[in-house]
Amino acid sequence: MSDSSPDGEAIPPSRRAAREAAARQAATGATPAQPPQSARPASPEPAPLDEGFPPVSSRAPRPTGRASTAEAAEDDPWIFAGAAVAPAMTYGRGTADGTASAPAARPTAPRVDQPNGGFAGGTLEDLFSGSTSTDDIGDVPPPVNRTRRRLAGWIVLGIVLAMLGGIAAGGLWAWNTYEDKIREVMGWEEPKDFEEGLATGEALVTIAAGDTGSPISQSLFDAGVTKTPDAFYDYLIDTAQNPNFQPGVYKLQKQMTSAAALAALLDPANKQEYTAAIPEGYTVEGTLERLAEGTGIPLEEFQAAIADPSVYGVPIDPAVVAAGGQPLEGWLFPATYTFDPGVTAQSAIQTLVDRTKQSLDAAGVPEGDRQRVLTIASIIQREVRVEDEMQKVSRVILNRLDPSNQETFGLLQMDSTAQYGAGEVGLAVSTSEAAQNDPNPWNTYVNAGLPVGPISNPGDVAINAAMNPADGPWLYFVTVNLNTGETIFTETYREHLRYVDQWQQWCADNPDAGC
Repeated sequence: MSDSSPDGEAIPPSRRAAREAAARQAATGATPAQPPQSARPASPEPAPLDEGFPPVSSRAPRPTGRASTAEAAEDDPWIFAGAAVAPAMTYGRGTADGTASAPAARPTAPRVDQPNGGFAGGTLEDLFSGSTSTDDIGDVPPPVNRTRRRLAGWIVLGIVLAMLGGIAAGGLWAWNTYEDKIREVMGWEEPKDFEEGLATGEALVTIAAGDTGSPISQSLFDAGVTKTPDAFYDYLIDTAQNPNFQPGVYKLQKQMTSAAALAALLDPANKQEYTAAIPEGYTVEGTLERLAEGTGIPLEEFQAAIADPSVYGVPIDPAVVAAGGQPLEGWLFPATYTFDPGVTAQSAIQTLVDRTKQSLDAAGVPEGDRQRVLTIASIIQREVRVEDEMQKVSRVILNRLDPSNQETFGLLQMDSTAQYGAGEVGLAVSTSEAAQNDPNPWNTYVNAGLPVGPISNPGDVAINAAMNPADGPWLYFVTVNLNTGETIFTETYREHLRYVDQWQQWCADNPDAGC
């Protein structure tokens, strides 16, 4: 086919070319030749929308011999469907003779065959290629409000983040509150015990009297010995063990298994304790020295701790204080004590005082008579060593204090009281002449009645002897053998002198015995 009309006139290849040709003719005043109506081919039936429209890349050549653009529109699928096409030279602006013609209808409907959303009158691609104009395209859709879209996006993001934050916070609360149960349900439980081989360092664990597996398990955890508070107790339950734990302070290691901790608690070698042995008949001064040696606490701390005896709940005798004595004399019970590592000087002294009160109560001593009984018991404790003879010594003291015997004796005359008042305690059994004549308030060679206060710390036997003296008429006694503690009791002074000679002979025979 050729690109010319039947009368031989060339057909413009495009609408743009037609417009340009019309412009040239308008400038020369020529009227374009119109092809006869009979020369126009019949318009074929329009093809269905899904037929006869080849792809853009394979669009067929436009047919030739068309009498008008209106007819071409019917044949050429690339002219917008539904558009009212005017003759090529008018385009709705006017005719060549200057008369106005009706403007061509502006296409409005989009083409259904345009894949990129074409509008009535053409597409943006046609506009840029020059095959159409903005007038042909028609109205362009309004621009999208990007600010509103961006704001909506931020709002959605904020809602999502808030939801995620709420879920995370709820999960954290649930974990912190029900971690153990969650681990148990999910099978994430951690071992309750440390693994073997992790034990290190040192830890002190205190077991109080009456402690059982549960409180001991907590103490082990608090000291860093076991991994969890219930590890040790659960181990005892699982292994069906119920050992008898001894109170005290035990030296263990940190990060031990429950089995290793149990073995350590049952090993006496791990029990940490301070032991102080206080002999009967010791004075306050000697007792403090023994306490310092046994506990490792400096002696100065013990001496400072007795500066105010009232804190220990003992009666303060004004006569003792006036004489320069120590009100705690007689109140520091002699025994062997075991102290925990955390003991202090004051707590140790309080322990001894409390033990004395316990002994007085056990012996049935009235509270108002405690000081007097302790004074008698302290003399008994210093005068004899054999417990079976203490009740006889108690009877001698009471017989000599009996008013009916005051005319004969008038004085108690106990060497132990003279030695205490003169500061000769522990130097020798015999009393020096200076000590016997020293007028201190403890010297019963000079002062009538009992000394102003106790002269030593008596034990249970001496206290019981003071409360329960033996029956007998004895007024004298003398120890004739320091090694065996043999003591002879007599009623008359003549008998007494004979046994005194026996005593002196024994001392001569045993010069290193401490006579």
